[in-house]
Amino acid sequence: MSRPAGPAPHVAVVTDSTAALPPGLAAAAGVRVVPLRVVVDGEEHREDDLSGDALAEALARGARVSTSQPPPSAFAAAYEDLAAAGATHVVSVHLAGGLSGTADSARTAATVSPVPVHVVDSGTVGLGLGYAVLAAARVAWPAPATEVAPGAWARWRAALARPGIPLPAPDPAPVVAAARAAADGARVWFLVDSLEHLRRGGRLGAPAAALGTVLGLRPLLTVRDGRLVVAEKVRTRRAARERLEQVALDDAATRGAVRVGIHHVGPADAAREVAARLSAALGAQAVEVHVTDAGAVLAAHVGPGTLAVVLTDAVPTAAAVPPDVTEPR
Repeated sequence: MSRPAGPAPHVAVVTDSTAALPPGLAAAAGVRVVPLRVVVDGEEHREDDLSGDALAEALARGARVSTSQPPPSAFAAAYEDLAAAGATHVVSVHLAGGLSGTADSARTAATVSPVPVHVVDSGTVGLGLGYAVLAAARVAWPAPATEVAPGAWARWRAALARPGIPLPAPDPAPVVAAARAAADGARVWFLVDSLEHLRRGGRLGAPAAALGTVLGLRPLLTVRDGRLVVAEKVRTRRAARERLEQVALDDAATRGAVRVGIHHVGPADAAREVAARLSAALGAQAVEVHVTDAGAVLAAHVGPGTLAVVLTDAVPTAAAVPPDVTEPR
């Protein structure tokens, strides 16, 4: 029996701009992204209008920079739009509550949403959050085996929206579970040039920041229990970069297939070098490797010159694929 005309019922997935998803991938996956705000010398910008590189340049010239979460009204508008497009539930996945009030803003908006909203505090940031969002989207809109190609995923979603093609049941529980599992399994490590930006923003305690400043150490930071903490201390930047790669490889050795993200603030050359070395070392174990701008909000807090590596499990999603939307293998 064909489905009646009109918006297809489904579970919609929402996130915020700190997910740092590569351009086009969020849209192809059907994910709505609500941007945070960045204020540079008193002028407010949406994060999606300001790159991490541009923010790094502003910091380098001594600009006054601050960030803030989206207002509840921004989330409320997104939820209302999605409901009008056929969403019966919304799963809203956001950066760690210990780093931002974004999840709280989403919860406030959920109280006035026309459909139920399930807010997930990912406990992480960057592609640690981004990969959790994509995991949720894969369950909400099961993708073909070639899902790595944004075009394939977009065509698959379009095919599911056509009458006569069965849709996944609009049940938010497995979508929420997928987001939480991917977020819980994500690991993020940061190598920063200076801890001063984190200290001034209150994202790192003064004793930890002083450690790097006074002793000249290069700390590797990680996200633990939703907060940034010092994971290790290394003497030089070269040694710290080598250690950044090694902790990622050590972690990958405890997993099966993985997705890998490398973030940069400023020029991408070093990030591409790290990506190439990790790709070579991991081989077929790395299902995807993304090199992305960290985004303006992260850049404001970690500063220019930052490199970050994200690792998460790549759990395949089985789906019956209509032949007319399958990418050639």
